[in-house]
Amino acid sequence: MTPEQIRAALLAWYDSAARELAWRVGPGDHAQGVRADPYRVWLSEVMLQQTTVPHATPYFLKFTARWPTVSDLAAEEDGEVMAAWAGLGYYARARNLLACARAVARDHGGVFPDTEEGLRALPGLGPYTAAAVGAIAFDRPTNVVDGNVERVMARLFAVETPLPDAKPKLKALAAGLVRDERPGDWAQALMDLGATVCRPKSPLCDRCPLTGACAGLATGAPESFPRKTARAERPHRHGVAYILTRGDQVALVRRPPKGLLGGMLALPTSDWRTAPFSSAEARASAPAAGNWRPVGEVEHGFTHFTLTLTLLWAEGDAEGVIWSPRRDLDALPSVFLKAAKVGLSILP
Repeated sequence: MTPEQIRAALLAWYDSAARELAWRVGPGDHAQGVRADPYRVWLSEVMLQQTTVPHATPYFLKFTARWPTVSDLAAEEDGEVMAAWAGLGYYARARNLLACARAVARDHGGVFPDTEEGLRALPGLGPYTAAAVGAIAFDRPTNVVDGNVERVMARLFAVETPLPDAKPKLKALAAGLVRDERPGDWAQALMDLGATVCRPKSPLCDRCPLTGACAGLATGAPESFPRKTARAERPHRHGVAYILTRGDQVALVRRPPKGLLGGMLALPTSDWRTAPFSSAEARASAPAAGNWRPVGEVEHGFTHFTLTLTLLWAEGDAEGVIWSPRRDLDALPSVFLKAAKVGLSILP
């Protein structure tokens, strides 16, 4: 199949099989002149960078109901947005989200720039997000390459170079299929193909519109693409989380603005290090004097390391903490919500 035949086949498939997504203008409406809201496209792309469509969708609906425009989001307090983001991971992205919203509101009158270059100039917008918003919201012929598109290109062209070294080649191959015709639909068609048919495991090749062009399928093992180098094992760290209660209230702290989980409310913790803490060390780092008792431990995985948190509980008081009712802990980052649920569930 020629590039034009590949495009025609995939766009025809997209016209009939496009996913219905909360932020998407479908191909039928798009053909009738309906254009996607750049704010909704941008917000969805930021949310989807580290999570799945089913997980991101309820967050997207809550965000757009509470902050229907980028200017509404820009005017909100940091803490409110960070709390609403809890559970989406990578809280630096929430800080970048606010920085970008405020730049659009302050410097562009609440209107997103309509070129890839203008979008790249906004804080927190990397090459992928700028390309995605440019294509989907403004029909610019940008080269939108995410993990799904990389996988489609690796299989379509049977690229033997393993990831991550293959990324430049995969991006170049994707660029060779970009045209001025329907660039937004094209970008979303590739994403949908990778997400629903050309899946990481057990690809549904019998449903693929590109089987006649797929060199990976011709090898007999399309699922073996993209090739990957062996991942180094993530380092493991240890820490202590302190559950200090005062009746029905739990002591929380605000983490420093920069760094992991920056600016978020959290349980007080020790430092996180490679060696486990002795009982004496754990109690020495407690936020207040008290009869600290062990109430379990939790395991949590971050992108670059895994963590074991030992949980200690005491009833008492402390200075410099934020008291929160137990029922209001759902906005905590997932690692601390997990720790709170485990620790509080076994208290006397």
